[in-house]
Amino acid sequence: MSIWSPCNKVCFVDPDAEICVGCFRSMEELGRWTKMTDTERKAVGDALPARERAYRASKGKPAPKS
Repeated sequence: MSIWSPCNKVCFVDPDAEICVGCFRSMEELGRWTKMTDTERKAVGDALPARERAYRASKGKPAPKS
C-alpha cells in the first residue's frame, strides 16, 4: 500500500521559514511523514494550501493558478 504524499519533486527548504517550498511541509513533517497516521497526514495536507498562500504572500509572490 502506498502512502499519499504532497511531494511534487521540487525539494527546497527555505531556511528562514523552515518549510519545503515545493510541498510546504515543515521539516518536522517531512521527517515524520512515513510514521504519521492517515489522519495526521490528512490534517497536514488540508493545511498546505493556506500555508502556501501565507508563504507566497510573505515573499510578495502571487498565488498559483488553480
